[in-house]
Amino acid sequence: MKRTPLRLLRRPLAAAAATAGILGLLTAVPESDAPAAVPVAAAENTATVFYYTKTKNWAAYDLHYAPDGGSWTTVPGVRMEAACTDWVKKTVDLGSASGLSATFNDGAGVWDNNAGKNYALGTGSVTVKDGVVAHSDPCAGTGGPDPSPSPTGSGAATVYYSTATVGWTTTNIHYQPSGGTWTTVPGVGMEPACTGWTKRSVDLPEGASLRAAFNNGNGVWDNNGGRDYTIPAGVSTVENGTVTADAEDPCAEEPADTEAPSVPTKVAADADGVSVVLTWEPSTDDRGVTKYQVTRTGGTRGTTVVDVGSTVHSDTDLEERTAYSYTVRAVDAAGNVSAASAPATATTGERPATPAAGKPLGTDPRKDPIYFVLTARFNDGDPANNRGGSQHVKSGNAANDDPMFRGDFKGLVERLDYIKGLGFSAVWITPVVLNRSDYDYHGYHGYDFYKVDGRLKSAGASYQDLINAAHAKGMKIYQDVVYNHSSRWGAKGLFTPTVYGVRDDQWSWYYDERNEGFEYDGVSVETKSGKSYYNGDLWSTAEPSGNTCLNWGKPTGGTSPEGYRLYNCQWPNPTSGMFPKAYYHNCWIGNWEGEDARSCWLHEDLADFNTESAPVQNYLIGAYDKYIDMGVDGFRVDTAVHIPRTTWNRRFLPAIQERVGSRFGAQAAKNFFVFGEVAAFVNDKWNRGSVNHSAQFYTWKERKEYDADDAKAALEMYDYEQQQGTGSQPTSTNAFLDGNTYRTPDRSRFSGMNVIDMRMHMNFGDATNAYNNGKDSDDSYNDATYNVVYVDSHDYGPNKSSERYAGGTDAWAENMSLMWTFRGIPTLYYGSEIEFQAGRKIDCGPSCPLATTGRAYYGDHLAGTVAASDFGEVSSATGEVARTLEKPLVKHLQRLNGIRRAVPALQMGQYSTEGITGSMAYKRRYTDAASGVDSFALVTVTGGATYTGIPNGTYKDAVTGDTRVVSDGRLSVAAPGKGNLRVYVLDLGGDNAAPGKIGTAGPYLK
Repeated sequence: MKRTPLRLLRRPLAAAAATAGILGLLTAVPESDAPAAVPVAAAENTATVFYYTKTKNWAAYDLHYAPDGGSWTTVPGVRMEAACTDWVKKTVDLGSASGLSATFNDGAGVWDNNAGKNYALGTGSVTVKDGVVAHSDPCAGTGGPDPSPSPTGSGAATVYYSTATVGWTTTNIHYQPSGGTWTTVPGVGMEPACTGWTKRSVDLPEGASLRAAFNNGNGVWDNNGGRDYTIPAGVSTVENGTVTADAEDPCAEEPADTEAPSVPTKVAADADGVSVVLTWEPSTDDRGVTKYQVTRTGGTRGTTVVDVGSTVHSDTDLEERTAYSYTVRAVDAAGNVSAASAPATATTGERPATPAAGKPLGTDPRKDPIYFVLTARFNDGDPANNRGGSQHVKSGNAANDDPMFRGDFKGLVERLDYIKGLGFSAVWITPVVLNRSDYDYHGYHGYDFYKVDGRLKSAGASYQDLINAAHAKGMKIYQDVVYNHSSRWGAKGLFTPTVYGVRDDQWSWYYDERNEGFEYDGVSVETKSGKSYYNGDLWSTAEPSGNTCLNWGKPTGGTSPEGYRLYNCQWPNPTSGMFPKAYYHNCWIGNWEGEDARSCWLHEDLADFNTESAPVQNYLIGAYDKYIDMGVDGFRVDTAVHIPRTTWNRRFLPAIQERVGSRFGAQAAKNFFVFGEVAAFVNDKWNRGSVNHSAQFYTWKERKEYDADDAKAALEMYDYEQQQGTGSQPTSTNAFLDGNTYRTPDRSRFSGMNVIDMRMHMNFGDATNAYNNGKDSDDSYNDATYNVVYVDSHDYGPNKSSERYAGGTDAWAENMSLMWTFRGIPTLYYGSEIEFQAGRKIDCGPSCPLATTGRAYYGDHLAGTVAASDFGEVSSATGEVARTLEKPLVKHLQRLNGIRRAVPALQMGQYSTEGITGSMAYKRRYTDAASGVDSFALVTVTGGATYTGIPNGTYKDAVTGDTRVVSDGRLSVAAPGKGNLRVYVLDLGGDNAAPGKIGTAGPYLK
């Protein structure tokens, strides 16, 4: 997790605005001249439901509904009436209800029930168009309502609005004529004009103009960056923030689109348990296909029709042992619909049992090089779970058709063979728990720690399925875990804050109407708001019981940067009193190397757990026990430095060991790999002289007793160790040979946590610098052979660079040659094998598109098929992934992994530079009497080297196959060149015979 410096965000909602862009509007909603004093929904007791008919083309339309808390109408419901072209409507009296649940049908058994979830509709004018719910009146009379009646002159404004970049299915214009007042939010509906354009004509007094803003009916606005648009009389276009007056009609030269797309072909249905996966070939159209309409028949639930945005549809939770038939129609932007495809049929089987729990592989983690992926950005196996969130448009992701949640477990399962084909046997994935924030694809904003995020799951590809699939291939899964913080919305099941949210004219777009029957899961769309990032459960206009935030809900007298009135207790933060001290710390970090770095919030979107509190400890231990039980092989611990070492050593690390040991045995517990992120962005051995904030500090047990109270113990430990200073910290020889002899490691003082080698990472501007800095720190770790070593990551490049490493292919090859032969566990951030996004900014939040960053989507490079016959060996590959596998660093990695896998000394060995000349040259040995393994190797990276005092015998180079016989304890090796290396292995005969040349010469190892 990147440690972001704290911004000056102290006003409750100013923090929200600066951080979240007010929950991801294009810009903010315009301020009305006459703001209402009550929530928008308060005056409504009817709903006028408009239903779009063009793509359904039914003979009749019935609305089957139930007011919230009331009873359903009798099937098939009530007949809807013609409203205007392509729309029918029905006005429903809701009484005191605040909305209704609804489905639609043709009166003859064909249903649109929102893919089995029903539609949740609010009050006022509501549209349902191709599965999207919005708030609009698409049939308002030409000119729309005049909010301030005035003499009608000969002036009129015809406004064309471009939807090409915003992708809205419904568009409203909210306007104010000169001298008049604003329309009621959200304004009046605009009508489709031609592909990519909507229009609206408004009567104006002579010489008048409009102030206007546009929205999609679900709270997403374009108001010209807060300035509104000024639109004169006549014909105007609004496109990408620019008003063009006296414009040509953008639809004048474009004839009406009356041509339907081609009929979808090669429709295939494949049943898996009670799910069916439907695929087909894309249709063609003169102006482009926008979606597909899938009709299902069979079973007892009747005929259903759903809209799909891709050429794959996953139909889940069907009836057992039932035959289903599917047809597909293609739809273009003008609403033209193709004829139905030939039917595809499938018969479901039995409902599968929950996937069997896995079991960790339980082998020494030093054997397994690690491939690190951001799951949501790696490979998209199921487009149905993709979600863009509130920042989709603002970030620029929408323009790139690149939702932040794009990759998933299914995509990772499908490309495990790619990772195995590179030679990696462990995969580190980002956190899997249900997240909640404005930009949470990375996984570090946990909300429900007991639930896996639905945006990563698919039918047949649960988290358990991923673990089991990896284990079946001999690969480990290391789960990224967060103990330090939750999202700013707290942790479900422990504590979630309730904040003040009046739905007045300024905030009704921001606070979603509460839906008591809806539970946020990240993936399901709450149809009253039209959002999967619904927030109606987080707000309250009534002060919650026990609230400690002062002046609850009263105006502060201030305004947000956009000019909206602010209320007290409107946004969660540590000093507002919204977070109980029993669960959360109540302060901001002031000194990154001070005690408060371990006991205060490090960022406004990361609510800092009070980890010294028993309820918090129990909540987190219980949550992560769940994933241990699933069989994960280890934890990468995010922000480990922000929790006191005493808390790790007393509570969390023993709990991990106990759970793994009790479920899977002592050997599994010994090899359950925990490695912490102890972020120290300096180039010296100790982090600015602070032992408490240095990575190696966390690998040790405590050396004295502290107070039984965890909070007091943390302060005592901090003060004691700071007073001891760097010169009095424990040291270890566990990483070093005794001459040429492997020494038995002493792990009696090991805390249970290994660490990421931050010092090597920071110094990887070049390999020699990283090597020399790494060696300098190794005596202060409990055992540096377990250090996780990487060049760059999802947070930083070397020297705290904010860009992905861009040293060039030769430098990458040299870095890899060092990492794969020196002590520690080599780790590669996804895509580095092809220098993916080299030099690009790693992370810029929602201020720029993900496609331009180091967290870009990688799946385009993995398209095709790939099968691995063994680690580092690809038996077949087609398409783009085949071209990816031909890249020079890929070939380099495959051979390095083959060599490391064949030489135990390179995996688990201690090292020494005694008697050796050379810039990056060392000897390594691993001996295990129980298994009979004894492996001794001489390594030089890039430069020449001379080894003296080594054992006599026959040495064989694993790179070239060169054989040397040493009789005087001396061996000299010429410089192999940058990116190359030599690995001379002592031939000890039998099972410890030197392997000789491994693999074939490549671009660097030759």
